[in-house]
Amino acid sequence: MIKKIYLLAIITIVTATASLAQEQTPQEQTIDIHFNALGFLDNREYKAFIPRSRTYSGVRTELDLGWNIDSLNHFVFGANGIHEFGAKPYFLKVNPVAYYNFTGKSWLFYAGAFPREGLLDDYPRAILNDTLRYYRPNIEGLLARVHNEHFTETGWIDWVSRQTQTDREQFLFGFSGKYKPSVKGPFYVSHYFMLMHDAGAEIAVPNDNIRDNGAGQIRLGLDFSHKTFLDSLSVEAGGMMSLERVRGIDGFHKPAGFVANVYFSYHQFALFDEFYKGQGHEITYGDSWFEKKTYNRMDIIWTPFLYNRVKGQFILSFHQTPGFRMSNQEAFRVTVDLGRKTLIRMKN
Repeated sequence: MIKKIYLLAIITIVTATASLAQEQTPQEQTIDIHFNALGFLDNREYKAFIPRSRTYSGVRTELDLGWNIDSLNHFVFGANGIHEFGAKPYFLKVNPVAYYNFTGKSWLFYAGAFPREGLLDDYPRAILNDTLRYYRPNIEGLLARVHNEHFTETGWIDWVSRQTQTDREQFLFGFSGKYKPSVKGPFYVSHYFMLMHDAGAEIAVPNDNIRDNGAGQIRLGLDFSHKTFLDSLSVEAGGMMSLERVRGIDGFHKPAGFVANVYFSYHQFALFDEFYKGQGHEITYGDSWFEKKTYNRMDIIWTPFLYNRVKGQFILSFHQTPGFRMSNQEAFRVTVDLGRKTLIRMKN
């Protein structure tokens, strides 16, 4: 049933995108090049999760070439490789980058293997954890977004594992959005949802059932950015529910709880505080801290340099849950994005 729904969604999105593209007049074609990199050192001292206390460190680099048919239609081909400091061989893994992108006035569409950054990185960590940025930088599938000055809605599918005789069939799909009734007003509503479909390999294993696992959040928010002496100030509160099922064994388990956060920034400094209270969740791609019934995380953020296309940021995090000593985390990240540089111009 899930596959049929997605097939219908894919046909609808592709048809709508093709229709929009055909209405455009021919423009000059170009070939461009793009480079970006992420260096990271992320040390985690988790008192409540000793096996998860480890240090992530390395550098990820991406280089690609883009063929721009016009201002709306783009094809991009390249590679994204990661090296963990001290590891051998040099590149732990190289991910292909190959996708089609349609960029319209109110529509955005991607198909292929394309970067996650800038598309799904606003998801709460409870649903999609932050290590995906290091080890799964690409979405492999489809993404479509429609937007105007009042709302944004994004739907996507990310294929994690193709079914073979030994490999499982796994994919994620979800949607997220934000509605702001007044462009100048502070109030908004946002939502996020993700579900993982985890089926077996071609060769069946006894007692190996299909699993569904995911979560969603709905939040009410107030954004007072540039309305106070602070550069940014936002407050959010809402509900969270996860969905966990083993087909043929039981129905959906639906643990739920309350979430709230506040964020403010002033020049080089920022603070983000996130609180959860409710039932514990087991979300495969979510942050493991939300297994706890009560949890608070405070990030103290310092951006020592932000120069042109280079950004360096230090984040000191404190994790607190009843019954355990406070856990700490220190992360330093440097990002470089040189933007797209035109190499060749071609007349249509």
